[in-house]
Amino acid sequence: MFKILVINPGSTSTKLAIFEEERQIASETLRHKAEELEPFEKLIDQYEFRFEAIQSFLGKMGYSFADFDAVVGRGGLVRPISSGTYEVDELMVNELKEGKYGEHASNLGAVIAYEIARKYDIPAFIVDPVVVDEMEPIARITGHPLFERKSIFHALNQKAVARKAAEDLGKKYEDLNLIVVHMGGGISIGAHKRGKVVDVNNALDGDGPFTPERSGTLPLTQIIDMCFSGKYSYEEIRKRIKGKGGLVGYLGTNNAQEVQNAIRKGDKKALLVYKAMVYQIAKWIGKMAAVLKGEVDAIILTGGLAYDEEFVVAWLKDYVSFIAPVLVYPGGDEEKALALGALRVLKGFEKAKKYAKEVQDCD
Repeated sequence: MFKILVINPGSTSTKLAIFEEERQIASETLRHKAEELEPFEKLIDQYEFRFEAIQSFLGKMGYSFADFDAVVGRGGLVRPISSGTYEVDELMVNELKEGKYGEHASNLGAVIAYEIARKYDIPAFIVDPVVVDEMEPIARITGHPLFERKSIFHALNQKAVARKAAEDLGKKYEDLNLIVVHMGGGISIGAHKRGKVVDVNNALDGDGPFTPERSGTLPLTQIIDMCFSGKYSYEEIRKRIKGKGGLVGYLGTNNAQEVQNAIRKGDKKALLVYKAMVYQIAKWIGKMAAVLKGEVDAIILTGGLAYDEEFVVAWLKDYVSFIAPVLVYPGGDEEKALALGALRVLKGFEKAKKYAKEVQDCD
């Protein structure tokens, strides 16, 4: 029975999980106080601190790194790659340490996994990082040659729930056309065509519907006017688009439950804004249905907002059920998705991809 250690670093936490095959047998979220992280100038400088915290947790649980058949880390900001489970190699680690494609706490997942793997002679993997890119060439065209649409989305959860839905439908993921809607602090809507996400909004950088804290696609000339008004700094404008947009901008909160409670108490503005968010999500689902030429086997709703059956799920079903059946998988279990990605390789159902080779082939 394969035993897998999952490491999922966040900005102020490190989520850990221990799996025996598909079964999670232990988990812990290690919280890191701001004063603990303050001495580290760069993100990668946190490596030893986090490694020791992980080692301490395992010791308390009665485990050592040598007890595992594999370790899998949250995939960080590497260069755009196709979907799958990747062996963590030296090139990947060097690029993550350098922050070549951006700095994010998730970068530490692969780095820590790699060092454990080298020391204990076990494989280290990452699975479906946010930069998974399977977009078709036509989907990259923006309308001006200086700009290109990019694939940055909730790839790990989108792929995991797509596979789960396929299993529940009694079919293979690679045989289905699906529209997957991840709804959390960010919202990504992907067209999954026979196992590949051929089009998706850039959920990180202002593309798509507005979200609890992001503005989504905005009127371009109004943005230009704001940028040159002299009223806002570069950082202030970026913050208005990501962090202070969406529900936060309109209603002063990114907490969907607070908005739902306000609606129940008769708050008409909360109702209008919340329904407008769903309206925009529905329009993007329609866009992806067009990408798939109407051949859609199912629409899948996932992420934290998918728990809201009273408003979000009900409204979306009303808008888009004519396209295809709507399946709901609330939340997003990243640790399980990571473990299952590693397990598919360990059991021989998939072959681990080589990052250095894929990079070479793309170049």
